[in-house]
Amino acid sequence: MSFAVVIVLVVILLLIVVTVVKSVVVIPQAYAAVVERLGRYRGTLSPGLNFLVPFVDRVREQIDLREQVVPFPPQPVITKDNLTVSIDTVVYLQVTNPKDAVYEIANRIAAVEQLTTTTLRNVVGGMSLEDTLTSRDFINGQLSEVLDEATGRWGIRVGRVELKAIDPPPSIQDSMEKQMRADREKRATILTAEGQRESAIKTAEGQKQASILSAEGAKQAAILTAEAERQSRILRAQGERAARYLQAQGQAKAIEKVFAAIKAGRPTPELLAYQYLQTLPQMAQGDANKVWIVPSDFSKALEGFTKMLGAPGDDGVFRYEPTREHVPTSRPEEDDESVSGWFDTSTDPHIAALVRAAEEVARREVPGPGVGMTQSLGPPVLPALSGQPGAAPHVPAPQESPAEPPQPADPAQQAASTRPPEDRETAPERPPDAGSAEPSRS
Repeated sequence: MSFAVVIVLVVILLLIVVTVVKSVVVIPQAYAAVVERLGRYRGTLSPGLNFLVPFVDRVREQIDLREQVVPFPPQPVITKDNLTVSIDTVVYLQVTNPKDAVYEIANRIAAVEQLTTTTLRNVVGGMSLEDTLTSRDFINGQLSEVLDEATGRWGIRVGRVELKAIDPPPSIQDSMEKQMRADREKRATILTAEGQRESAIKTAEGQKQASILSAEGAKQAAILTAEAERQSRILRAQGERAARYLQAQGQAKAIEKVFAAIKAGRPTPELLAYQYLQTLPQMAQGDANKVWIVPSDFSKALEGFTKMLGAPGDDGVFRYEPTREHVPTSRPEEDDESVSGWFDTSTDPHIAALVRAAEEVARREVPGPGVGMTQSLGPPVLPALSGQPGAAPHVPAPQESPAEPPQPADPAQQAASTRPPEDRETAPERPPDAGSAEPSRS
């Protein structure tokens, strides 16, 4: 009796415990539970302690309300240009309505996967491979929009869809690598050509500047050479003019001296005839002279010439009388002041300074090609000509008196030395005469 009571009490206690357990449900945070009563939806339990009717209510499913990351395996997709690519996707979704997530769709994860695959093929099918590789954001936006609209009635919200990888076939990858390599080589070639072009332009500009500078230097050198040649010709012409003037003055002085000496010597007609006869062979030496006629009355002509120009002496012989006039001897620059500067043989000080400056520039050491840019030698110095603005005044050097032309020998003595012996014996001795003295030199 007592054993049976104990068994009954134990059974009643177990029933009480089971009833209590069945009536109390604890739901974790971020979860929700769908409760059915006798197979029909009764409600959704929130997180915390909840009570149920034992043996009548039951929890159908606990739903995770957190955002879930669901990766899908690679899916083969054909692009617009008939190339098959493999695309991996990742979907971020969250259950917003547990009742719809349980009763509206049987397998919500599989449904989202299939919907993602079909939508991806639809979007990528209208794009080329290049657009597919460069339009990830566009594809993600299209997938998110379509999935969120389709899964809204399932109690699911699709937060975002990401393309994890887009893998074209190996042959396409090889072609793309070759294309990228060709593009890089093309850009490298273009950059090299641009560099060579810039280098050629800079080189041409440098050569242009060098040619301009060379032309300027040649121009200045030509100007300096022309100016120097002009100065040289002017100075040479002035020297030749002074020399000719001096030569003319010398010849004039010599003629005056010879004429005065002839008059002072009082030559006889025989001496003049003898000198004339000595001059005839020299006159006949020309190639054009063929025939010479000597008149028979030549001595009579000389005798008449002597009587007309001469005066009879004590011995009855006609002789030339020297002039009693004083023949002044002076220098050419004293005769004419306008030609005084012709005989200045000193160097112009301004030209000498220019020559010294040019010699100093020529002696400067030119730096080597590695030293750097050559220092500027300054602007070219053009020689200033006399009479031009800025030219140094021409200061004539002290003038030297021209050398006295050599005094010609006495014609009478020359004639006496050239006479035959018989004439020397019979020639009368010339008496001394005060008027026959040579005029004093100035």
